[in-house]
Amino acid sequence: MATTILDRTAPTGGTDRRAPWRSPVGQPAYARPALLVIAVLAAVLYAWGINHSHYHTFYANAVRSMTESWRAFFYGSFDPGNSITLDKLPGFLWPQAISARIFGFHPWAVTLPQVLEGVASLLVLYRVVRRWAGEKAALLAAVAFLLTPVAVGLFRTSVEDPLFTLCVLLAAEATQRAAESGRLRPLVMAGVWVGIGFQSKMLEAWAVLPALAVVYLLSAPVPLRKRLARLGISAVVMFAVSASWMVVVALTPAKDRPYVDGTTNNSAFSMVVGYNFLNRFSSLGISAASTGSISATRGGGGQHGGHDQGPGDGRAEGHGKGQGRGGGAPSPAAMTPGTAQLPDAAPHFGTHDHGSAGDPNGFGGGRSQDGWSKMFGPSLASQTGWLYPFAAVALGCVLLWRRGRPRTDRLRAGFVLWGTWLATYFLVFSAGSVGGHTYYMGVIAVPLAALTGGGLTMLWRAYRTGGRRAWALPGAVAATVAWGAYLTGAFPSFLPWLAPAMGTLGLAAVALLVLARPGGPRRGGRLALAGLGASLVAVLLAPSAWAVQVFNPTYGTSGMGAVGPSGMRGGAHGTGKAPRGGHPKGGFGESDGQLTAAQRKLLDYTTAHQGSAAYAFATNGWSNASPYILAAGTHVLALGGFSGQVPFPTEAGFRQLVNAGQVRYVLLGQGRGTGAAFGGGGGNGTTSTSRITDWVRSACTRVPAAAYGGAQAPAAATAREGGGAQTLYRCAPVR
Repeated sequence: MATTILDRTAPTGGTDRRAPWRSPVGQPAYARPALLVIAVLAAVLYAWGINHSHYHTFYANAVRSMTESWRAFFYGSFDPGNSITLDKLPGFLWPQAISARIFGFHPWAVTLPQVLEGVASLLVLYRVVRRWAGEKAALLAAVAFLLTPVAVGLFRTSVEDPLFTLCVLLAAEATQRAAESGRLRPLVMAGVWVGIGFQSKMLEAWAVLPALAVVYLLSAPVPLRKRLARLGISAVVMFAVSASWMVVVALTPAKDRPYVDGTTNNSAFSMVVGYNFLNRFSSLGISAASTGSISATRGGGGQHGGHDQGPGDGRAEGHGKGQGRGGGAPSPAAMTPGTAQLPDAAPHFGTHDHGSAGDPNGFGGGRSQDGWSKMFGPSLASQTGWLYPFAAVALGCVLLWRRGRPRTDRLRAGFVLWGTWLATYFLVFSAGSVGGHTYYMGVIAVPLAALTGGGLTMLWRAYRTGGRRAWALPGAVAATVAWGAYLTGAFPSFLPWLAPAMGTLGLAAVALLVLARPGGPRRGGRLALAGLGASLVAVLLAPSAWAVQVFNPTYGTSGMGAVGPSGMRGGAHGTGKAPRGGHPKGGFGESDGQLTAAQRKLLDYTTAHQGSAAYAFATNGWSNASPYILAAGTHVLALGGFSGQVPFPTEAGFRQLVNAGQVRYVLLGQGRGTGAAFGGGGGNGTTSTSRITDWVRSACTRVPAAAYGGAQAPAAATAREGGGAQTLYRCAPVR
């Protein structure tokens, strides 16, 4: 009789399971543990203080509305009544709204998706660089990305760019797989990811296409005809995914959906192409009116309110969840005209992206962030550009050294991918309007980190080989340290020891590398490794000093994604100072979602007397409506959209709402960060909102403040704080 002896050490079928902290077969043992440590550090940096975060006010209103109804969720409605959308595609808010539906509407719940998107972005970056240049390069790229200040600020901020950055990274990863294998499926997936990125950041997502197309055309191991055909198929898929939301909106009758903000013709295509793209490039000479949109260089958040008196200061502090009515009020979108004539003499105040404006120090359209040199200015470069010299030297050297290699050379293809990506977005931001929106730079931090990681490994190999190429590494280190010392000098009150420390470390690193180079006077492996270590510390010291300011309550994070001394508090969690070249507060404002006592009294009064009206009240400016939406999900009709310039509703349409009993009360006042230049006039009759305001004051009855326990706003309140008097009016139907 045969006897079978079981070997307990042999595999029992299937694949062996390995612990998640152990590196896969074929990778160094340190790779996976090091990556996990980096990912945990990223999560800490991105999530630090999330429990004390504030709402990014304008977008948070939409998130609150999106939790009230699925109709508002799909359209990205600013208000729970579904009267008007945001002036952006709503895709980037969908994760935030889902999080708020799961965990409740809290500032941390709105911020949490960006934290997760940030950690995912870092992991995808590691994956792409590892496949291209190896584990060491990937870990270096992940560390460089982790310590880039704008990346830390970006993934703590509830804006469009975190999801957009993740999507274009996933598109790069899919394109890389397609370029290596020549297969169609990953290339189609790249098109899908770009299309999803479009739902977050609109046409800016398409700026990555040159990099993806070039690397596939250059290196895919299939004939040219197939490469072109497959790129065409991927482009069709990308366009279909990109345009899907706009097509649905275009095919939906205006009476059955919210009005599209930012436009004069209620068209999603005008909002995306005109308001959010063509209007950004003033050098094109294309008028906003010709694109069916309003000028994208206006913005603020409210209306000029005259001398009305009202219940409070317009601020929203604390936290409250409140209750909303859930359903959508009948949309008055169909009551708006096809076109509107807007004044041409409005002053220029930077971009429309919900930031402060006109600051001479470079925030909100100031001169230091205008023109082709803006990317090298301290306010932006201190957030994202510390590694400019190193990335440039590495890119130039490797492309030069790899010339003559086979077309499918993987290493060169990777440098072409990141170099084209960096050059394209660099040119786009240099030509377009940035206006203090530091979080735009997250998509610049990605190729800089990749080029630094991959470039350092290549320069190190060249250094160890010897010859003239050995001088590239010490040259790159010297240039990067000198550039970093220059940027640090723009903030003399911030860590005065930093620039001398960088200089000392840089000199030591370069000296060690020169002495230890092959053929040098002190050739030796340990000395060279010491020079490499000193180089890494010298190059990353300054960005690290900025990044860790998220732990410092004196600085922290701005609502525009800036970290450290060039960031100011403005809607995200954190505070900051503004030394020379820094950012002042953003125009979003901040709120943690609780009404003041005066605002609560006014809301109680209007809801008690609302009757069958669709809205508790209407108000001239989104910032006047914001506290009530955030705190209670109140159906408030905000006139004029974000900028106050949108012809929604028209005066005739508003009167029809009043006559139909849909609007009974109107709250007039000046919202935070507003004025005639921002809100479309203070009663001069040039916009629909100002005409409605004039009509309300003349035709409606002023409600005494005593009726709802209101009081005149404090005289010391400023517009930035939500100051400005407010008056409540009751409008009766005209029989």
